[in-house]
Amino acid sequence: MNVLDDAQLIIKEAIDRAMPDNAVKAALGSVSLPHKVKLVAIGKAGYQMARAAYDHLGSRIEKGVIITKYGHSAGSFSEDIAIYEAGHPVPDGNSVRGAEAALSLAHSLTPKDTLIFLVSGGGSALFESPLVSLEELQDVNRQLLASGADITEMNTIRKRLSAVKGGRFAMACGGARIIAIILSDIIGDPLDMIASGPACPDSSTNADAHAIISKYGLKLSDKALSLMDVETPKELINVETIVTGSVTQLCASASETARRLGYRPVVLTA
Repeated sequence: MNVLDDAQLIIKEAIDRAMPDNAVKAALGSVSLPHKVKLVAIGKAGYQMARAAYDHLGSRIEKGVIITKYGHSAGSFSEDIAIYEAGHPVPDGNSVRGAEAALSLAHSLTPKDTLIFLVSGGGSALFESPLVSLEELQDVNRQLLASGADITEMNTIRKRLSAVKGGRFAMACGGARIIAIILSDIIGDPLDMIASGPACPDSSTNADAHAIISKYGLKLSDKALSLMDVETPKELINVETIVTGSVTQLCASASETARRLGYRPVVLTA
């Protein structure tokens, strides 16, 4: 037994299974899909996830939109899938233009349609349809980044200033079946906080939002403050969610390989 070689194999296999392409293909293989689907991919891994979905489904994808960070795409691979590169960690005009394209696709859907929705870290900035001016939204994002607020606190505020966050994108999809494949970048996999939960019921409350504003002394306009009192969706019945590529999955994969090699793994959690 070579402990160093075994350790390297455990690490390699865990990382391989969590890579966006492998994670997406495994997730798609676990669900039943109709012959034709639509696709929206958001986040820093959005291009890689969408490419993996296309490699798996090919021409079954009728139309799609990818929104990712500048420099994170590698060119078009289908004339039916539009690619937008946008700002991160602060949203910009391309974040809005990409979201407009995704919303246009969403508004064309009916309950007979299926949407593959691929979500990865960075989606909070990259996928944006602001309910205040873009300039104010950018200012609030910069205040949050400078405040020391954690990602959950930041996204609690972001959700209430956006028409696509906090479950609102799913609400815009006309009752279509949504298969949301989430590449989690937050410990514990809180679905409503990853990319600010565009297709997930929101667990945060208006009181939470006001407490965060007070805690960090955030400066918001009267309109933005009034949006803190607008309730976010608390229930969605058209979404099936698959979490993949998460820290939880990494630990599980490492444990599986270690066990196969004859070790007794112990997973420590915070």
